[in-house]
Amino acid sequence: MKVAVASGKGGTGKTTVATSLALSWGDAALLDCDVEGPNAHLLLHPEIAASYEVTVPVPRVREELCAHCGECAGFCRYHSLAVLSRQWMVFDELCHSCGGCSLVCPTKAIFEFPRRIGRVIEGRRAEIPFVQGILDEGEAQAIPVIRAVLRRASDDRDVILDSPPGASCSMLAVAEASDVVLLVTEPTPFGLHDLEAAATAVSELGRPMAAVINRADWGDSRVRRFCAAKGIPVALEIPHLRKAAEGYARAQPLVESVPGLRDDFVALRDQLRALAREAAA
Repeated sequence: MKVAVASGKGGTGKTTVATSLALSWGDAALLDCDVEGPNAHLLLHPEIAASYEVTVPVPRVREELCAHCGECAGFCRYHSLAVLSRQWMVFDELCHSCGGCSLVCPTKAIFEFPRRIGRVIEGRRAEIPFVQGILDEGEAQAIPVIRAVLRRASDDRDVILDSPPGASCSMLAVAEASDVVLLVTEPTPFGLHDLEAAATAVSELGRPMAAVINRADWGDSRVRRFCAAKGIPVALEIPHLRKAAEGYARAQPLVESVPGLRDDFVALRDQLRALAREAAA
């Protein structure tokens, strides 16, 4: 089972929930797919064993073969190429690595060159394998790094995917790779607004969903009413606890600062598995 832990916005406790699931289950892999702001390692404290570069192919030209016809620039919908009468230019940051420019070049002057955009690190905490993607500073395309992380998901154990926040392409790439999505929210107007956006996006993928309401004992009941109206089960409510905040400030996982919650996270495994099986039936 692959579980995507997602949220409509940052700061709801998504990574807190993802690391709590990993530590409570004990034998599931944790993949930190929030490559633009990875922080699961701060709570999990894994031992890092390896690091790999993530590259994407970008076009380069053999000037002696280039006829400066402009076919490549005319094909590129992202405007990453410019062809002048005596000069050929590529803007790497705009390139989406589709390879089309090399296919339409009549003189076969264009070839592809690997350009680094990030890295993937691997490690472990006890029986918990850990993988994390890190997008290089200044890079705009997170999806190739996310896919590099997802390719390291094992098929022989449960996998917890710490998703990017929001309802963007990055979150949907992780949700699409999952069997079930756990949406972390909070009972506030902002929490409700962003939960609606995330739930709508996930429903378009046809993935089953459950919700975790963090800091559940303050705010209002509108999030619960929304979940009930949309048929999204509330799998867990986490109270607003001072010792949880104090533990977080010390980079201590929730299930260690509030050990009484560990059984609740263990019970989530069967609930999520049942949702995934029901959707697959």
